Amino acid sequence: MNAKPTFSDFNGLDLLSCAVVLVDADLHIRHVNPAAENLFSISLRHVIGRSLASLVGQPLELTPALDNALKNNWSYTGHNLQLALKGSDAGAPFHADCTVTPIEAGAARLLLEFRPIDQQLKAAREEQLAQQQQVSRELVRNLAHEIKNPLGGIRGSAQLLERELSSAPLREYTQVIIKEVDRLQDLMQRLLSSHRAMQAAQVNIHEILERVRRLIHAEFPGVHVQRDYDTSLPDITGDREQLIQAILNIARNAAQAISGSTKDAPSTGEITFRTRAVRQVTLVKRHYRLALELQVIDNGPGIPDAIRDRIFYPLVSGRENGSGLGLTLAQSFVQQHGGTIDVSSRPGNTTFSICLPLNPERAATAANVVNGNDT
Repeated sequence: MNAKPTFSDFNGLDLLSCAVVLVDADLHIRHVNPAAENLFSISLRHVIGRSLASLVGQPLELTPALDNALKNNWSYTGHNLQLALKGSDAGAPFHADCTVTPIEAGAARLLLEFRPIDQQLKAAREEQLAQQQQVSRELVRNLAHEIKNPLGGIRGSAQLLERELSSAPLREYTQVIIKEVDRLQDLMQRLLSSHRAMQAAQVNIHEILERVRRLIHAEFPGVHVQRDYDTSLPDITGDREQLIQAILNIARNAAQAISGSTKDAPSTGEITFRTRAVRQVTLVKRHYRLALELQVIDNGPGIPDAIRDRIFYPLVSGRENGSGLGLTLAQSFVQQHGGTIDVSSRPGNTTFSICLPLNPERAATAANVVNGNDT
């Protein structure tokens, strides 16, 4: 028989990204962590003392497992259990894995960990995509290094040849070579620039968005950029130039899609910058009680189905003359900030969602504001 773990308090549980519920010997709830509050759409003060069944229903496999855990001090893990939400989403079933661990924590005797199946699949998919994209970026970066060096020799030779040619038409050919080499060198530099170290400082996300907004209006006068800001959000720690470039790349792609890939085309298109605080999120395998969510939403034609799953890969573009680097760089810069970037798209609505962690002390201040608004 295994010894039961003990807990002096429940503060450590509040930092976990998985939903945790503590129950006593009568299967009455003694504590739920913030992840469980979010998962079950309930609050700690409203659920204390209630039966576990009032929260998750009575799955056939779980009830005998709880009895065995109490009587025999056995741990248990159940897979793909169907639970019935009893909170604000009452009646909406969902599937989850559940681990039951006997404990000694005041009146609490069992610790239940719930992991929704869809969240696990999403996390696994994100990790797989991140690995694939990392391999792709490394391959392209190595190729960029190999290509960059010969380009200098080609450009120098073209310049020397131009000096020896007396015919103006022939010198035009050397100018073509030089200009194309310059274009390729710029492309190689952009491929390599995403690996520079961050210059971290306190930055205001709305100042960055206003800078991007002005740039988009100047380049695409027919595209209107709407603002939907949560001005209570605190500053974040980040590299101002990287964040500007990341958001500008996304917004510029949206504006080009709206404008038919040419900035001079007339358009009634619209882009929306939206900021919000989000609670209980996991970013790059780390749990945060509060994070910043930035969305760039456009009403353009959407991302073609053929490239939607590869949109962040290098050299993948939905435009005929696109380099396919803008979103790759945006993703790289966001990941360097410990954040995530995701996209959903259909004709008339494409949304890029960037989630960035907040500093712990600033997150605490913002959490007070959010909690005050919630009440």
